[in-house]
Amino acid sequence: MDSLKRTPLYEEHIKANGRMVPFAGWEMPVQYRGVIEEHENVRKNVGLFDVSHMGEVFVSGPKALDSLQYLTTNDVSKLEPGQAQYSLLLNPNGGIVDDIIVYCIEKGVHYLVCVNASNTEKDYQWMVKNNKGAVIENQSDRWAQIAVQGPRAVELVAHVLGPKHQNTETFEFGTHQGPGGIWYVARTGYTGEDGYEIFLPNSDAPRFWQDLMNKGNSLGVQPIGLGARDTLRTEMKYSLYGNEITDETSPLEAGLGWVVKLQKGDFIGRAPLVALKESGVSRKLVGFKLLEKGIPRHGYPLVSEKGDSLGVVTSGTMSPTLKEAIGIGYVAAHLSSEGSRFFVQIRGRNLAASVVKTPFVKTKGE
Repeated sequence: MDSLKRTPLYEEHIKANGRMVPFAGWEMPVQYRGVIEEHENVRKNVGLFDVSHMGEVFVSGPKALDSLQYLTTNDVSKLEPGQAQYSLLLNPNGGIVDDIIVYCIEKGVHYLVCVNASNTEKDYQWMVKNNKGAVIENQSDRWAQIAVQGPRAVELVAHVLGPKHQNTETFEFGTHQGPGGIWYVARTGYTGEDGYEIFLPNSDAPRFWQDLMNKGNSLGVQPIGLGARDTLRTEMKYSLYGNEITDETSPLEAGLGWVVKLQKGDFIGRAPLVALKESGVSRKLVGFKLLEKGIPRHGYPLVSEKGDSLGVVTSGTMSPTLKEAIGIGYVAAHLSSEGSRFFVQIRGRNLAASVVKTPFVKTKGE
């Protein structure tokens, strides 16, 4: 693993007995005490995630808004300073280049775009190629990111940073002056629980992590690895790039039409989406539960009652919260309504599954 990148928190993971694995070109902790324990702790108390592998691309200058309006599906003009929005980068065919969050630092002229770790360079090059005159900088190597998630996340962050950020609303963010420079403290996350994602200079990350761990003892704080991060987001049916969404998937079939603002004007991939909206999608992304004993895993085939191929499981697990086998996958549109049934092929057997309402788990943060 010598060629893998390491985050500024690598030594903290080693101290906490994190089991390190390769992930998107990085050496990251997959678990510490165990996936189920870590998952349950985020649902009940508070967990810390090192998400410093994520990418940070800054878009600035007089043409920043024009560029982002053309590059992204959501309406960036609606953002005021201190607000954030979930959005997508599309290719000309209407496929998803990446899912992103856009943070408005100064309206019209200064934005932070958080992109997926595996797509950082691809996204940056795509944004530069389709730039409308903005200054676009990939600053990913300067920034760390720590997610604080769970019912006691607000209490913990207030304990460490003071009460200033307690009243920050979901998809809003504030600033904090750290030793190494400005921090962005955002009320966002990938678990379905309440909490924050905090962008801070690399040099400030280890001390902040230590403060959160030390001052969070009475709140049940634990470091959380990639394993529990995946089960937590699967319980919420949050899309993962490379699984639910790819360059070949449309936002309309992935259930992400709510972040596509066709009325805002032209943007990359708009025309195919207009056509698809008129014709209707042939498949839809659904959440399902297995009705028989087994666990649906990524890549397992989905088939109809007649044995016709429907697609594959994009994500699946034994839900630590529900103690039931749950999965996500694309099926024919006529099979996408709640209660529809199909089969998951697991080791040569067809196991019955039923489409259910999602998210699978209701949380206070959702």
